[in-house]
Amino acid sequence: MSRSRIGLWALASAAVMGALAAGVVALNLRGEGDLSAEIAAAQPPSQPPSTELVARGAYLARTGNCMACHTSRGGEPYAGGRGIDTPFGTVYSSNLTPDEQTGLGRWSAPAFWRAMHHGRSADGRLLVPAFPYTSTTQVSRADSDAIYAYLRSLPPVVQPARPHDLSFPFNTQAALAVWRALYFRPGEFQPDTSRSAEWNRGAYLVQGLGHCNACHAHRNALGGTTGPLDLGGGLIPVQNWYAPSLTDAREAGVADWAEAEIVALLKTGVVDRHGALAVASGPMGEVVLRSTQHLSDADLGAMAVYLKTLGEGAVAVPAPAEPASAVAKDAHGATLYADHCASCHGERGEGVAGAYPPLAGNRAVTMAVPANLVRIVLEGGFAPATTGNPRPYGMPPFAQTFSNDDVAALLTHLRRSWGNRADAVTPLDVLRYRDGGMR
Repeated sequence: MSRSRIGLWALASAAVMGALAAGVVALNLRGEGDLSAEIAAAQPPSQPPSTELVARGAYLARTGNCMACHTSRGGEPYAGGRGIDTPFGTVYSSNLTPDEQTGLGRWSAPAFWRAMHHGRSADGRLLVPAFPYTSTTQVSRADSDAIYAYLRSLPPVVQPARPHDLSFPFNTQAALAVWRALYFRPGEFQPDTSRSAEWNRGAYLVQGLGHCNACHAHRNALGGTTGPLDLGGGLIPVQNWYAPSLTDAREAGVADWAEAEIVALLKTGVVDRHGALAVASGPMGEVVLRSTQHLSDADLGAMAVYLKTLGEGAVAVPAPAEPASAVAKDAHGATLYADHCASCHGERGEGVAGAYPPLAGNRAVTMAVPANLVRIVLEGGFAPATTGNPRPYGMPPFAQTFSNDDVAALLTHLRRSWGNRADAVTPLDVLRYRDGGMR
C-alpha cells in the first residue's frame, strides 16, 4: 500500500474514531440542556429549609435506603466511606453530610439533581453506577430537592472521599462514558394514564427511589442490565445472593398474593400465608430493616398494587416430574436433615406456623438458582427485627459444621423430597456460592 493510501486510511480511521468519541460525549450529555448554566449560577441556600421539607426529605432518603451505602461500619450516618465490592473492584461511598470541604456543603440543589438524574458529580465527573442513578434518574426534581434539603440539615462530618479501588480500564472516565452510552438513559418517571394513581405511585417507588432493579435484574459481564425495569432476577455480584424474579410466580412474583400479605412482608419481614411462613432474609432482610418497614401504609399499599401486576397473566409451571430413581432420597442428606433440621422444620418439611417456614412446596427451596439456600445454610437464616416482629425466630449457621459435600447432599434432599422437584445441588455449586469460592 502506498504512503498516500496509508495516510488517507489513517485520516479516515481518525475521523471515524473522532466521530465515535463525539457521539459518546453527546450521549453522555443528553437531556442536560441548560442544567449546566443553572448549576453555575446556583449557590447553596443561605436560609435553612422548612421543617416540612426536611421531614419529607428524610422520609424519601429512608425510602431509598441511602444511609445503608453512605455509612461505613461504625461511622457517622451519611458520612460515606463504606466499601462496596463489585466485580471490577471496590467503590467507596461519598460523604453526604453538609461539610464544606469533604461533603455536600458547596453543592447546590441543581447539582444534587444532576447527580440523581444524570449520574454526574458537581464538578462534572461521571459517577460510577454503583450509585444507582440508572434508577434514581426517575426521581422527580421536587423529591430530589427535598432529599437535598434533608441532607443539608444533617450535622457536618469531616470525612474525605476515599478513592475507588477499581481495575483498569474501569477506573477511567472514558470507560464510564462508554458504559453510560450503552446502558444509561436519563428520564423522569412518566405515569401510565391507563393505571390508577395508586399503581403509578407504587411504580414510581419500585422503579425509581426504591431502585429494586439494582438487585432484582440480571447483569451482563459489564454490569449492564437489559433495561431499567428488568426485575427478572439476578445474582447479586460478589455477595452471591440471588435476588429472585419479581415477575415469575416460581420465584418471587406476587400476582397471586393478597395486597395485605405483600404489605406485611415489606413492613415486618415475615408473613404467614395460609399457615406457611414467608421470610425476608439476606439482603432483602436488610432492605426491610432499614427502609421498607418505615414506609407509610399508603406507600406500601401502592407498591403492593404495582408488584401484583408484574408478570400479569403468567402462570407458574411446575417442574416436570422425574423418574423415581432420580428423586430417591440421598441417605446422607436425609440423615443430615433428621439430625439438624427436622426439629424445627418438621419430619416432612411442614414447618411450624408463625415460627419456622415450611420446606415442602416452598418456592425458595425449588428455585433454579440455589444460591440463597447455600447462603442460609452456611450463614444462618434470620428475619429482620422490625417493629412489627421485634423478636424473630432464627436459624443457626452451619458453615463450621458442614462441608461442601454435606451442604450439597442436604440441599439435594430438600429439593427432591415431600413433592419438591428441583435439580440436585453439587459440591461445585456450594463452592461457587460460598464466600471465597469461585467468582
